Amino acid sequence: MAETEIHHHHHQSTYAAYMISRTLISDDDPSSSSTSAFSDCNSDRSGEFSTDASSRARRRLLIACASSENSETLIRQLVSDLNSSSIESQRQAAMELRLLAKNKHENRLTIAREGAIQPLISLLSSPDPDLQEHGVTAILNLSLCEENKDLIAASGASNRSAGAIPLLVNLLESGGFRGKKDASTALYSLCAVKENKIRAVKSGIMRALVELMADFGSGMVDKAAFVLSELVSVREGRAAAVAEEGGVPVLVEMVEAGSQRQKEIASVVLLQICEERAEYRTMVAREGAIPPLVALTQTGTTKAKQKAEKLIELLRQPRSGNYGVAT
Repeated sequence: MAETEIHHHHHQSTYAAYMISRTLISDDDPSSSSTSAFSDCNSDRSGEFSTDASSRARRRLLIACASSENSETLIRQLVSDLNSSSIESQRQAAMELRLLAKNKHENRLTIAREGAIQPLISLLSSPDPDLQEHGVTAILNLSLCEENKDLIAASGASNRSAGAIPLLVNLLESGGFRGKKDASTALYSLCAVKENKIRAVKSGIMRALVELMADFGSGMVDKAAFVLSELVSVREGRAAAVAEEGGVPVLVEMVEAGSQRQKEIASVVLLQICEERAEYRTMVAREGAIPPLVALTQTGTTKAKQKAEKLIELLRQPRSGNYGVAT
């Protein structure tokens, strides 16, 4: 699947959040340019639900959305149905909540306020694939609202897991393609919050990301790399990326053999890692990063060229230089 190249500004988390919400809540209008690695992640494309039950659901939702009072009553009922003993009722409720959370900020707040987050999180580990899918997409749609990010990540702290992040990481490792795709998008959205970056690292996300990035045929390389680029903005993320077996090699391989966008994002990540410690720079240089970076200064996007030039300068410094650290 060819993906449009972009120049992404990862340090601007609000811009990233805006872009992700813009691309996720569109109905993939072919006239709108795909400007994000997550643009094909929208799980609520028109026409996807074609059953009679879902067209009834859509009619109910339209009526409910006519007034906030109506939608509040419906949402309360749907949250109650999430805890039903009937899988069919749970499926229907999760699907309707996912649709209600799709476009309307107010609905996202109401759904969270009515206590939907905990039961939706529990669907992430459901053995029923439909329930799991509606759960992850509903969580993803709810996470687009700043006020919900922390609730989703912290909700249901029990001795087994804290909130949605460990379960989303689990889906990233073992879900089907749709599950992996929506889990990566939800994690990208949630990890705009610093505490969530650390939660994700502690949940073992790095292994899953490195495995997805190493599988060039997975259709997940860009999405995994964008999540990684968010995590390396914190020290714990940089340490985990370096410590993960295959982490540095896969980033160097992306600079060497990836698409233009992959080369750019890998150079962004490597620069954040290398700016921190001489020890990391040595590891990256030993992995043979300099020749592909030199090639990137000739052929890359403007942003990739800048990052590659800075990286080469850093990697060629004598070890005693300890860039940026007073000696």
